[in-house]
Parts: sequence; C-alpha cells; structure tokens
Amino acid sequence: MFKAYAWLTLCVMVWGSNFVFGKMLVQDFSPALLTSLRLLFIVLFLIGLSSYKLHVKRLNKYDLLAVIFLGVFGVFINQWSFFAGLETADSTASALILATTPILTGVLAGVFLKEKLTIRMLLGSIVAIIGIFFVVAKGNISSIHIDKGLWWIVVTMITFAMLIIVTRLLSSRVDPLAITLYSNVVGLAVSVPFIFLLDTPIRMSVKVSDWSFLIVTAVVVHGIAMLIWNYNIRYVDASKASILSNLEPFVAMIMGLILLYKPITGSEIVGSLFIVGGVVLSTYQRKRLSRGLR
Repeated sequence: MFKAYAWLTLCVMVWGSNFVFGKMLVQDFSPALLTSLRLLFIVLFLIGLSSYKLHVKRLNKYDLLAVIFLGVFGVFINQWSFFAGLETADSTASALILATTPILTGVLAGVFLKEKLTIRMLLGSIVAIIGIFFVVAKGNISSIHIDKGLWWIVVTMITFAMLIIVTRLLSSRVDPLAITLYSNVVGLAVSVPFIFLLDTPIRMSVKVSDWSFLIVTAVVVHGIAMLIWNYNIRYVDASKASILSNLEPFVAMIMGLILLYKPITGSEIVGSLFIVGGVVLSTYQRKRLSRGLR
C-alpha cells in the first residue's frame, strides 16, 4: 500500500510540474494543436512500449465503451481544457482549482465504487485546501483574480475526477497499459478535427528546442506518469488517490521558482506545510499489529 502511494505521489509531482510546462508551451503552440501533438507522441511511445509487453485482448462491449468515454473526456477534453485555460490563467491558481478534485471524486466514488469518506480524509482535505488558500491568495481572498481561463481549468478538474473513477473501474479487468494506450488513441483521433475548429489562428513553433521540450514532457507527463498511475491506482481507494492532487500547487510553486524565477513568499511556505500535512493526514493508515491479544 505504501509503495502504491509513493508512486502515485511521484505522478502528482510530475503533473504539478506540468502547470509550468504547459504555461511555457502555450506561448509557442495553440491549445488544440498542442493537445494533438502531445497525444501523438504519447501514443507513439506507448505503441513502442506495448509492442513487447502488451498482450492484446478483445474488449467486451462495456469495457470498449468505457475506454471510448475515457479517451474523449479523461484524455482529450481534459488536456485541451488544461492548455486552453493556461493561456490566460495563473499556473498556481489553476493548481488550486484542480486541488478540489477530491471533493467531486469522493462523490463519484461513493456512487459508482461504493467507497466511504472517512473523517481522516475529510480533515486532511480541509487542511490541504487551507494550505492552498495561503499559497494562492496569500491569506487574502481578494488577491485571487478569476478569469475565463479558470473556467476551463474547472472542466479539467471535472474530467480528471472522471478519469480516476473510470480507470479504477477498468483496472480490475483490463491491463493498465492497454487502458492508457487505447484511451490515448481515442483521444488523439478525436482531437485532430478540433485543431481546425478551436485554434484561431493555429500557432506552431519552428524551434528544435520547443519541439524537444514538447516531446519530452509529453512522454514523461502523460505517458510514463499516466501508466504508473493507472497501474497503482488499483491498490488504493480512488477518493484517497485524488487527495494527492493537493500536492500539485506546491510543486507548481517550486517549478515556477526554478523555471520562471518566481520568488517564493512566506505565505507560500506556510501553505506548503498545510498542503503536505493534509496529504499525509488523508493517506496515512495505521499498520495492523501482527501481534496482539490471542
């Protein structure tokens, strides 16, 4: 169980960095084109990986529909809304919106997976959200500026919750690599027509460095990390796994310092402690004693 949480935490750290990576990439590529290109490189990577690891099995009708749903909503809409939002939204504020994912995921998990929310999980979520408030608003709610980009980030949050639930349902029957590959293929196929419908105008960098950055982040963030996530989420409750998303604003803040030279303030440090504390509180489980009363 601890190992699964460790891998899921690593995935969230990678995805937290993606807020800064995405903010950098949308300066050189338009959102729909960027989504399609990322998915293209992800699919190529997964095809290479699956060529010697994946034993293709025929999906039943239910699983096929679930994969299509996952590809459209959990992959395409999730990634496009993310990049569309980052065109105008602040990367840390975007992380704040996505940190509310556990609330929706908990509701969905209760409906579809029959999971229960514990007091520890609720308290941990509250502590983490308080920390996010310090990081983003610096203790003053009037400092949060809501623009249209954040509404697209809300869509990202909703589709991420869907991704967690559907993946949890599928992973008990379908190989995680197959889920990741098939859903990304669906997402790629759906995304191509929208390049011409949503991008006005279409923007594309011609620099080798920008393309290299795009390829590497695509493979690591949405290829390797998603594969690790899909493999390990089967061992934990979906609602608990989603609480780890509260780490993303902290990671976005650190990466902003490293890549964008954005200074870290005292309120951000305090908020970070709350975030980490909330995540630990939410995911900590007492080990059952192997010895005790007979």
